[in-house]
Amino acid sequence: MPTEEWSTDALIRQFDNVRAHTEQLATPLSPEDQTVQSMPDVSPTKWHRAHVTWFFETFVLAETESGFAPYQDQYWYLFNSYYESVGPRYSRPDRGLISRPGAHEVGRYRSNVDDRMRDIVAALDGGSLEKVAPVIELGFHHEQQHQELLLMDIKHVLSVNPMQPAYAGEPSEHGEPDPLGWVDVEGGLVEIGHEGDGFRFDNEEPRHRVWLEPYRLADRLVTNGEWLLFMTDGGYDRHEFWLSDGWGKVKSGGWRAPSYWTEVDGVWFEHTLNGTWPVNPALPVSHVSFYEAEAYAAWSGKRLPSESEWEHAVVNDAQPVTGNLSDSQTFHPRAAGPKTGRLRQVFGDCWEWTSSAYHPYPGYHPPSGAIGEYNGKFMSNQMVLRGGCALTPLNHARSTYRNFFPHSARWALSGVRLADGGAPVTTR
Repeated sequence: MPTEEWSTDALIRQFDNVRAHTEQLATPLSPEDQTVQSMPDVSPTKWHRAHVTWFFETFVLAETESGFAPYQDQYWYLFNSYYESVGPRYSRPDRGLISRPGAHEVGRYRSNVDDRMRDIVAALDGGSLEKVAPVIELGFHHEQQHQELLLMDIKHVLSVNPMQPAYAGEPSEHGEPDPLGWVDVEGGLVEIGHEGDGFRFDNEEPRHRVWLEPYRLADRLVTNGEWLLFMTDGGYDRHEFWLSDGWGKVKSGGWRAPSYWTEVDGVWFEHTLNGTWPVNPALPVSHVSFYEAEAYAAWSGKRLPSESEWEHAVVNDAQPVTGNLSDSQTFHPRAAGPKTGRLRQVFGDCWEWTSSAYHPYPGYHPPSGAIGEYNGKFMSNQMVLRGGCALTPLNHARSTYRNFFPHSARWALSGVRLADGGAPVTTR
């Protein structure tokens, strides 16, 4: 997975940067905020802070530290997420029941492991550093994933508070979105998947060939205003637009709008990390499930792109990895800029649902050992998303990144980009 050559100084510097950013994200939160688990998919902030620390302790210190002993024996159990090879773990839906260790004690745990990690890296000779650096680099990207999850999760935590507290930032500007445009892509026999140097997760390989028919990709994301039209036309009441399982979720979950939307006296409001505000029609619709994205596409007479189509179009359009990512500190999608004749909102704003199931690429083999549990074991009952969102770290996004969530997941910052095969699609 990781391939970069690291010097001791560079490795310690990046370690400090990643670790400090996690603490920066937690700074606006009280110890009480950091303990709440508002639903089974959400983890408390202090758990995220502890789990990414457990990762370095488990996969680096335990393998390299002379006379290794864990910081606290029970942490090995409390902060293991899903690594069966490492041992038993505490039930995920019950993480909010653990009041101790508290947020401050988790901070001491982080400081202890940070000091030991710096000592280990500084003491390693060239050959040993070369061996352990890929695992540490994986730890960087693992922690960046949890930085994004930390923000997604605290958004849900704050949303259930009747006081409607804000996390940080200011609401996005209002305005009218540009009309939707299209970018034509020739298709043909193309290659997708990671190539060259630089970090990538194992699920981004191997690079392989895919045949694509000619298609078009929408030049921007679907907006709140367009979604309101879908709702007004009975989108959540008309079964003909929905997959059977999705229609079941609409009925059992009482879905009638995207997650975090609430209607008050005929006006729709949206909870964001910046507070709760009237729905801004110019912004991309967010926090919709795959089922909702697919239903909207059917209603519009279009479809969702496959992940191969998405990646090929982005690479073919020579899109730089820049956009409304977490470094902008908006913590929410922004409106698309003016039309350019090219794709807009590719990286940042919202993760984009694709029509592709999360399966291994041809020739994929998970790494050996516990690290092999990182991606491969989840290649079932998930759908692929591409692009990154407003909570994704800048150096964590790339055109080959394969995010994945279950079909019904709504708490992730996910949105919709339409595709079209060049011929009209018959709605169901």
